[in-house]
Amino acid sequence: MTTSMHGGNIAIVGASETERVGVLPDVSMIHLHTDAARRALADAGIDIREVDGVATAGPNVIELADQLGIRPRWVDGTMIGGCSFMALVRHASAAIAAGAANVVLITHGESGRSRVGVPGYAPAPTSIAGQFEHPYGALAPYSSFTTPVLAFMKERGFTREDLAEVVVAQRQWAIPNERAQRRAQIDVEGVLNAPPIAYPFTRDMCCVVTDGGGALVVTSAERARDLPSAGRAVYVLGSGEGTGSVIVSQMDDLDSFGPFRNGSREAFETAGVAHADIDHLMFYDAFAHLPLYMLEDTGFVGKGESAAFIKEGHTRPGGKLPMNTQGGGLSYTHSGMYGMFAIQEAVRQLRGEAVVQVPDVRLSFVQGVGFMFGAGGSLILSNQPA
Repeated sequence: MTTSMHGGNIAIVGASETERVGVLPDVSMIHLHTDAARRALADAGIDIREVDGVATAGPNVIELADQLGIRPRWVDGTMIGGCSFMALVRHASAAIAAGAANVVLITHGESGRSRVGVPGYAPAPTSIAGQFEHPYGALAPYSSFTTPVLAFMKERGFTREDLAEVVVAQRQWAIPNERAQRRAQIDVEGVLNAPPIAYPFTRDMCCVVTDGGGALVVTSAERARDLPSAGRAVYVLGSGEGTGSVIVSQMDDLDSFGPFRNGSREAFETAGVAHADIDHLMFYDAFAHLPLYMLEDTGFVGKGESAAFIKEGHTRPGGKLPMNTQGGGLSYTHSGMYGMFAIQEAVRQLRGEAVVQVPDVRLSFVQGVGFMFGAGGSLILSNQPA
């Protein structure tokens, strides 16, 4: 029997992205963090002096806290790639439930495109990837992901057209969204005819590369009731996380990812809800195949049913299970680690504040992935307390 780390008595009371997302050569990485942090605190109506917990992925959490003038009693610098922020919400919730912190600030900021204030990156030849993948050309996500995605497609009889359908479906959400980076109407043929990147991917099957960030303020449901933002609180009902192999080529199963299956199962068990209760999905979509994996591995459709589910329009505006409703990493923004942006959109939808608002959203499921297929993090969020 899986038990909750936080009992569902935790609320996200502040949520904000940076003022701008896109190409921001005038803003450094650390200032993306601080901009988002201050905006999220203002959204919550909480004074920064109340913050006693700080969590982030990327920069040193000590540096971030110092930049903000915070001297926290609880910190978390968990770094498991793009799903770090799902894990940090889970960890912050557990810390608050245990009394280790009262108000936790979780921040994200990346100058993923402009590279302002970002340390240089040199892959270590002594690492596992440096020894066993890099010599064969698997140096970037688009080249590393080709192995599992081709296995996934072969096992199910999927085609490149099925990948293109994911892009087309999500673009429908981005077109009305002025903050989205790709807003042009596109069809399957257009996706397939875009410049090739690494087979089977074309450019539009790969995420945009941007600068930006976001932040969350997390506290107890009891404290949330006393805040100006009380009527906009979003509650953490369930969560899960897990890791896999450090390199993609050594996944336990190339056409299914254990942390998606296990983390989502724990999230549903701890939330006490069923798949049929979910009104809205946010799936981390750095590449077009990921929503297909996630639909199946998290149990929303059966094996081999994900492509038809998307092609039939169920995830588009007006569909029965709206997904990636701001355009996702494929069209909205992707600074390198996308997880924070997925959570932000889930919060907006649950508050009724999204650009393209889904009617009557009560429960949102958020699934992240990190380091290609290295880690996963799952959240179930609600606008109703447990």
